[in-house]
Amino acid sequence: MPTLNITIIQADLHWHDAAANRGMFEEMIAALESPTDLIVLPEMFTTGFTMDAPGQHEPMDGPTLPWLQSTAQQAQAAVCGSVIIEDNGRYYNRFLCAMPDGELVQYDKRHLFRLAGEHEHYAAGTTLATMTIKGVRVRPMVCYDLRFPVWSRRRTEDDYDALIYVANWPSPRHNAWQTLLRARAIENQCYVIGVNRTGTDGNNMPYAGGSAIIDYLGNDLVDLGDAVGTATAVLDQDKLGKFRDKFPFAVDADRFDVTV
Repeated sequence: MPTLNITIIQADLHWHDAAANRGMFEEMIAALESPTDLIVLPEMFTTGFTMDAPGQHEPMDGPTLPWLQSTAQQAQAAVCGSVIIEDNGRYYNRFLCAMPDGELVQYDKRHLFRLAGEHEHYAAGTTLATMTIKGVRVRPMVCYDLRFPVWSRRRTEDDYDALIYVANWPSPRHNAWQTLLRARAIENQCYVIGVNRTGTDGNNMPYAGGSAIIDYLGNDLVDLGDAVGTATAVLDQDKLGKFRDKFPFAVDADRFDVTV
């Protein structure tokens, strides 16, 4: 059964400075000591979490997507995070994952953070995405999606094996970040990868990090605390499968459709 090496990168983002952020992450990725299969960056990793979509967006053919593709090829690993993208006259908080072979997976954030007015500046996504990396099925989510368990619920027994949440989740609600990541892992019997930022952004909003990789029992495989840095853990499909076979809770799950 396949295993997947996942590396999370937690950083203090440069406010509204995409080139500086790409350079910072390029250095952090180049400094990784061991090969990995998937590298996860935070939400809006080129800008910080901003409502200045008109001033900070990129088109899909802007500089960040080629950077992701080049970095993935050089690292021989998938590289992902979310970016402000303009597409057909609308702005999206778009999760992008570039594979080493050139394949691209994208997902537009479904739940827009009303308290910051995100719904007034960005368009909401309407469809889920799943990417398969070395045989492991991974479903991407973005920040506020974490508060809505129906959207991320594993709807069939073979839906996915891991959830990714990329985020700019602030310190005042840090306990919710930590608690909900572990809840999503337990209720879905899946691995959860949560990648947050640290430091303080241009709106003087503080972030406490807490980026972690969590197993299907809700146990931490790695947790970066509030420090800038990287960490890697192995997702073991065999162990996950045996656990799901022993405890087939999904068989008794409620069946439902989501209206968007």
